[in-house]
Amino acid sequence: MVLEPFKDFLLLEKKYSQHTVLAYLKDIKSFLKFLIIRFNQDDLKKVNYSQIRNWITVLVDQDISNRSINRKISSLKTYYKFLVKIDELNCSPLSKHKALKTEKKVQIPFSVEEIRSVLDVNLGSDFEAIRNKLIIEILYSTGIRRAELINLKLIDVDFSQNQIKVLGKLNKERYIPLLENIQNTIRLYLKKRECLESIEDEFHLILTSKGRKIYDSLVYRVVKKYFLKVSAKVKKSPHILRHSFATHLLANGADLNSVKELLGHSSLASTQVYTHNNISELKKVYSKSHPREKSGNQL
Repeated sequence: MVLEPFKDFLLLEKKYSQHTVLAYLKDIKSFLKFLIIRFNQDDLKKVNYSQIRNWITVLVDQDISNRSINRKISSLKTYYKFLVKIDELNCSPLSKHKALKTEKKVQIPFSVEEIRSVLDVNLGSDFEAIRNKLIIEILYSTGIRRAELINLKLIDVDFSQNQIKVLGKLNKERYIPLLENIQNTIRLYLKKRECLESIEDEFHLILTSKGRKIYDSLVYRVVKKYFLKVSAKVKKSPHILRHSFATHLLANGADLNSVKELLGHSSLASTQVYTHNNISELKKVYSKSHPREKSGNQL
């Protein structure tokens, strides 16, 4: 099984994150396990499409969502494309596969009032409280991804230029302005950071109380903890703060291309998702403000 070269390909050529690569490998190993149990076969290069369809059927029977199944098949598809690329296969068994239909998820952003309810109150003055406030402030005020936040380094913060440098997908760098209130929170956090008993990671900006680099689940827990108190929305995650950042900017007249650059999107299509929220808000304003609506359609 050609997994090590594939791993190197994803990391070095495709520039995928370690987290993404591990997810790809997990999906492939899961399919291999199925192949061994169901067909007593352990050679992925001898797979045919009917075997993959069989796996899909099993996943559907396990009530795994179409979105998750598509992700697993996408991992397999990438693997087989790699095998074709290095001449281990002539043709991918997934060359004519069509993804399962999925419903588009509606991402509901936090309201400005909900965000103010979290950030404008005293969350505490110890290291963790200040750090948690900084996590939420940066996510909302810059719109960066959770992984980008985790990987921010001390040298990425430029107080003289009022900006931070962010390393995005495919190692693309972008610069995002820092509002004055965030700069103040960063300075306060750095003072608290200096008082930690030990710092194992001297390079990354945001650390745990033990002086180590923060991680995915910590960031998720921080966001969920504070927004549980102020929001009844079903999903409370770092991505919803990114979603809120984009939606609120567009609602206040920001240019779509500018928001695209701030988010680090490669195409406008990805950014246009956030315009749907503005349309729903416009409908509300329209129904409240239009003369015909206000006069009970008596014009």
